[in-house]
Parts: sequence; C-alpha cells; structure tokens
Amino acid sequence: MKAPYWLTLFLTLITIYTSTAQQPNTKFGRNEIIEDLQYLYSSLKEAHYNIYAYTTKEEFSKNYEEVKSSITNDSISLLEATTMLQKVISAANNGHTEIDFPGASYLFFGYNGGTVFPLEIAFENNKSLIRKNFSNNPDIKIGSEIISINGILMKDIMAKIYPLVSAERTYFKNAKIEMYSFPRYYWQVFGKQDLFEISVRLNGTVTKHSIEAVNLIEDYEMKRTEILNAQMKLKFYEQSVYLNPGNFSGDEQKYQQFIDSAFAEIKNSNSKNLIIDLRNNAGGDDSFSNYLVSYIANKPFKWNSKFTLKTSQFLKTHTRQHSDTTHVYFQNILSHKNGEIYPYEFNDYQPQNDQKRFSGKVFILINRQSHSQAAVTAAQIQDYRFGIIVGEETGDFPSLCASQFQYTLPNTKIPVKVSKGFIVRVNGSTKKEGVIPDIEIKDHLLDENDEILDNLLAILDEQKL
Repeated sequence: MKAPYWLTLFLTLITIYTSTAQQPNTKFGRNEIIEDLQYLYSSLKEAHYNIYAYTTKEEFSKNYEEVKSSITNDSISLLEATTMLQKVISAANNGHTEIDFPGASYLFFGYNGGTVFPLEIAFENNKSLIRKNFSNNPDIKIGSEIISINGILMKDIMAKIYPLVSAERTYFKNAKIEMYSFPRYYWQVFGKQDLFEISVRLNGTVTKHSIEAVNLIEDYEMKRTEILNAQMKLKFYEQSVYLNPGNFSGDEQKYQQFIDSAFAEIKNSNSKNLIIDLRNNAGGDDSFSNYLVSYIANKPFKWNSKFTLKTSQFLKTHTRQHSDTTHVYFQNILSHKNGEIYPYEFNDYQPQNDQKRFSGKVFILINRQSHSQAAVTAAQIQDYRFGIIVGEETGDFPSLCASQFQYTLPNTKIPVKVSKGFIVRVNGSTKKEGVIPDIEIKDHLLDENDEILDNLLAILDEQKL
C-alpha cells in the first residue's frame, strides 16, 4: 500500500531533523538559544544575496532585538526555539530564506496523543474560508468564513502566525499557510487546546459552534491530502491533451524518460492543444524544467535573463565542505572576493527537433501554489511566447532572491535555508509580482472541482482560442 502523501512529507522532515537537529523533546538553555539567534542574524547578513531586498536595515535589526529580548526562560524546547528563530528569519520577507515548519516536533506531539483544530482553511477574497471539516459537527459548512476562534478574531490569529512564515507578501504567506495547513500553524502558536468556540459567517448569517479537537494522526493527517500534489500524468481529451510533469526534482533520468514517452504519445495523437499543469507544484531544478520546455520551444532559450550570485566567507566555507569544487559554478563562488556580487551565465538550451516537439497551441496552468521553479518556468514560457498562461497569479515572484543553500545552527542544529542569488525573469522585469496569467480563472480550493482546467477545456471546445 502506498503511504499517504502527508506521511511521506513528514517522514522526510523527521529524517532531516534526526540527521541534523536535536530530538524534539530536547531542552536548551537561554544562552544556547541566544548564541543560535546571534549566529543566524550574522550569517544572514553575511551570506544572503541582499538581506534588505524586501525590508529595511532598521526594521530587520529592530525585529531581531525584540526577539532576542523576549528570551527569558532558562529551559527552552526545540519547538519554542524554532518559533523564535523563524521570527528572525521571516523578517527578511524572502520566501526562499526560511526555517521550515517544525515537522519533527509536530509529529512527536501527534504520536504522543496530540490533537489539533479540525478545520482547514483557504484564503480567498481577504476571507478565511473553511476548506475541509474534520470535526464531528456537520452543521459547519464548507465555504463558511471563520470570524473568530476562542474569542480571538481571525485577523489577530493570523497576525501571530505570519511572523513564522517567510514570504515576500501576505498573498504568498497565505498560500504557504494553505500549503502547510492552518491547523498545524495554529498548533505551533497556541499549543494544545481541547475545545474550540468558533464564530462563522455563511450567506450573511453569523452562527457560533463548539467543536472538539481531533486526534492529530488518525482523525486529521490520515484523512487529508497535501495541497502540493503535483504528480506525473498524461490524459487525452477530444482535441486536447493534459500533461502534469510533476515536480522539477527527484530522479532526473526517470523524469526525462516520462517526458520523452509523454511527448511521443502526444505527437502520435495529433492533438491540437497541449495543456501543461504547473499548479500545486513545489518547483525544483532548472535542468528538469528546461527539458520540459525544450519540447514546446521553437528556438534556443534560457530560464532567466540575468542570474547573479553573492559570495562570502561563510558561503565559501560551506561550499568547500558540501559541494563539488571541481564544478565551474562552485569554483566561481570560491574565486570571487567576499561580498562580491557577480553574474553567472547559463548557455542557451536547445529545443527538441521538429519530429519530437509539439507544434500546436500550448496552455500552462498556474495558481498561487505554483512555487519557485514552477513560477519561474511559467514566466519563461510566457516571456518567450511558447504558451498561454491560464489560472491565477502565483504566490512566488518569477524575479526573486533565491538559489538556496542550507546550513544548520550550532546548538539546536535547526536547518536554515538562505538565498545566495538573484534571478531575473526572461523579459527583464523585476516588478514585485507573481506570474500574471494571460487568461485569469480563479482556483477555488474549497471544493474538489477543477475550475481552471474545466473552464479552459470548455473554452477550447467552443473554439474560442
């Protein structure tokens, strides 16, 4: 039996934490946490491409001092430490500079009888809407807006959660909270609660309900599905073919074999339209995405117009310890002066030959959950006019501080991800916005309907494109 996606995800998190971080029940002294906090602060300023790209020096420094002064206890758990450190790194307002959700602490809590808030939330039209109801109260309807929980307004609850989430803007923070799930973050902020008094609004009517917490493992995680669920899939419709390439990561040979096989079938089908789905996609590596794009490109291409890196002594030490220094990419990191920002050039990627590539109309599906390289790839296809972008604006910017590298903090061993580079999309725009679709269709997470794909297929059937 295939393990549920949530289990795969969190087993991965546990593997990461058990190989690097301390055990979830470990306690740390105040001085140990302050040392890690100082290490994080100084390393971010040294190693990040531009730690003040999305904030100011004054704001970043003030936030750090406030978090530091809040550390008063002499015994601090790994979960508490993670939360404090997240508050420091998230102030950079950069989605690729982050400390992940504390998955190991969460599962430790779950496997010891932990419970969680039983309602999942989607954020649409500035409202917190119920997406999934795992409670035993059928009167709470999907699509209802949550006004408050245990007497605290949702805007005030979100104000406590946002500092744990690294992102350039609120739209992207909401997408990340949807991705990891609101009940998980609610637990991180408010801890174990057995009963919830909630106020909800539906069709203009406000009602109040009392609901019990549910078992974290059996009644929540085992029943839900993750939002990031991109999987390799090929499906044929009357005049169109649907292709989901999956994430741009993993076994690259297997990935290329799937793409080769898929386009061989597509070519034999004589389909007029190709729909490539980059929604709910975690992103990954440009070597994966470029291989996909080569099957729809009609000329040589790149995945960016400019890519620059910043080197530092911190990054050089990390590179010598963890990277293949015979590769020109890493040699460049070591050869430039500390603090220097320099360009790194990628060669043009060649399209497949005419016998292999698809020459009909191409449509790319995106939504707010098209992350990282998925957003960059959508922008690449849009800028080269290799396809038409359909859906909703991505949470991630296609021009952004990214190119992550990872290191661990000395005492807690918590993994830290930092952006060492800056990517500029193919058309050269550095505007702080996501990929804007050519055809806008909202993707409602409240139901199982596929609004974007279904509406596009209807348009194509009517031959309006």
